[in-house]
Amino acid sequence: MPERDPLHDLGVRAGADGGVARVWSQHATSVDLVVFDADDLDWAIARTPLVRDEHGVWQGASAELRPGAHYGLRVDGPAGVEHAFNPVHTLLDPYARGLVRADDGSWRGIALESLTATGFEWGDSAKPRVPLDRTVVYETHVRGFSKLNPAVPEPLRGTYAGLAHDASLEYLVNLGITTVELLPVHAFVSEDRLVRQGKINYWGYNTLAFFAAHSPYASAAARAEGAAAVRREFAGMVRRLHEAGLEVVLDVVYNHTAEEGREGPTSSFRGIDNASYYRHDAHGRYVDTTGCGNSLDFAGEAPQRLVLDSMRYFADELQVDGFRLDLAATLGRDERETFTPDHPLLRAMLDDPVIGASKLIAEPWDVGPGGWQTGNFPNGFTEWNDRYRDRMRDFWLGDLRRERETGSAGSGIGRFATRLAGSSNTFSGERGPLASLNFVTAHDGFTLADLTAYDVKHNQGNGEQNRDGTDSNNSYNHGVEGEAADPVVRAARRRSIRNLLGTLLLSAGVPMITAGDEFGRSQRGNNNAYCHDSPLTWLAWEASDRPRFAPALLETARHLMRLRAENPALRPIRFGRLGETVPSASQMDWFNAEGETMGIDDWNSPAERTLQFLAASTPETEAPNRILLVVHAHEADTEVVLPRHDEVSGYTLLWDSADEAPSAPAAAPLAPGATITVGAQAMRLFRAESAA
Repeated sequence: MPERDPLHDLGVRAGADGGVARVWSQHATSVDLVVFDADDLDWAIARTPLVRDEHGVWQGASAELRPGAHYGLRVDGPAGVEHAFNPVHTLLDPYARGLVRADDGSWRGIALESLTATGFEWGDSAKPRVPLDRTVVYETHVRGFSKLNPAVPEPLRGTYAGLAHDASLEYLVNLGITTVELLPVHAFVSEDRLVRQGKINYWGYNTLAFFAAHSPYASAAARAEGAAAVRREFAGMVRRLHEAGLEVVLDVVYNHTAEEGREGPTSSFRGIDNASYYRHDAHGRYVDTTGCGNSLDFAGEAPQRLVLDSMRYFADELQVDGFRLDLAATLGRDERETFTPDHPLLRAMLDDPVIGASKLIAEPWDVGPGGWQTGNFPNGFTEWNDRYRDRMRDFWLGDLRRERETGSAGSGIGRFATRLAGSSNTFSGERGPLASLNFVTAHDGFTLADLTAYDVKHNQGNGEQNRDGTDSNNSYNHGVEGEAADPVVRAARRRSIRNLLGTLLLSAGVPMITAGDEFGRSQRGNNNAYCHDSPLTWLAWEASDRPRFAPALLETARHLMRLRAENPALRPIRFGRLGETVPSASQMDWFNAEGETMGIDDWNSPAERTLQFLAASTPETEAPNRILLVVHAHEADTEVVLPRHDEVSGYTLLWDSADEAPSAPAAAPLAPGATITVGAQAMRLFRAESAA
């Protein structure tokens, strides 16, 4: 009979007659479970010494450990540069499902039954299981999404229930996205530095507890009822999104914790086993590959298990559909601090029947040595593709600036085409184009509208003398910094926004849209608004609070997402191979403005900035489909000869980025070989009609 997993059932299992606590600490000499009075979190009503087994797991039972019990840990151990034991501190159980803060600032766990045991029912809802090729990710913030929406009842605005409200669901479904990616919702706190400045960590990348939903995002009624009600509201949000056919992906921050550097607060891991949970050098100093003060040490089995148990809890008990792993290179660092794609933690995610069936999205870098790992994660992960972001920004904005200032864009169209077709120079043939999470913007950095309106960041409101946030934005203000009165400048900015949005949604790979970009949201040039919980970061819902062009841009975004869904040639699953027909890979032909096959000069010359991309799907589950995408990136109109192809009888215009809003499809197809005039800095998408 196989030996039972020694790290099974860590945390608290509570029942009506009491419960059992299991805590891992390799170096502790004693661990006590302390249960506190629910009305006085400083009054201990029971204290139970836990007993250590040979695997470093401390276990004990308490009759007071019933559902709703408030509890903490007191841990003692040896002195030394790597240790931080202090039995006076009350510490938070790393596996706590609920939590509450005492008057002295320390934390208590709250014992919770399983969700099913509380009577919660999932009904007929189920995980939508959206295929990756049909996935469109929408990155948003629970609070910021509905905080200003007048269609959501005021008590629910900015909450889990607000995101699950009918008005929210109607908007998301009508937009055409498939997958809502939430900025961190694990319980988190603001860094001490921000608290001293009177600010908060709005984004949430400072995790306190990996098994508890962030309580301030629950409605006031749920918070008043307690941790079980907060979890129920979170689960209710997931259920409602699933009923609407939408997936829920969580942005999770396992790479570091809220305990910051050695001078930071001691709330949990540091006091339980600092030497084992965090990376150290030979002198006991933290090795920080995250830029946040500490890095969890995933060379150890217990930190790996913590991550897997947390992911499994949210994916199984709370039914979320996937995870975006923040600074994921840290999760793949071995005992030598070197990233390896075969790291046991990464492999275990893929091999786990629950986690491995979820969407796994890696932010493939950190700030440590060798930290940039885009393209190097194992098959099964989709990666944020920063090369895609930088190339597309540079093509539509940086090259435009250079052409205006020097007369030459500085680069040809070849690198743009590589990214458009799925970044085969970054991701292996085995992984294919769906390994690329394509994005132009994200929560950090300029919004899409600000990319076209600001040359430099304007982060003075962050309180760091404008030193924070990246200086490498690949943005272009089109000649005027900030708001512009000139209608020519404003029109050029809108055109650039449409080109960037169109490129994103018509590229091979998995697209991600940042909430608000679909209607031109601005942060007034702030490219690091992590500490602003205000209308600067909340979505505007009233027409008077949105730019005048918002309705047209919103309709453009919806139109592009419909076109992506309707045309499988835009979303290949595999890379094609020259001379072969590869199932679920688009067969690609490339033509220049004259309708001739692209030559070397066409790809590389800065003077050649016009491309025709003819792609035919080879689907296994859908009807065959062929599209033609015409890209023209000079500031003057040009004539384009539509390519001749044996299997194409004509081209029906589906979208033109020169139009402020989508037009009705053309009544009649254009003939192959026809000459058309394409506007300056514009894209056109055609459906290629079959000659058969």
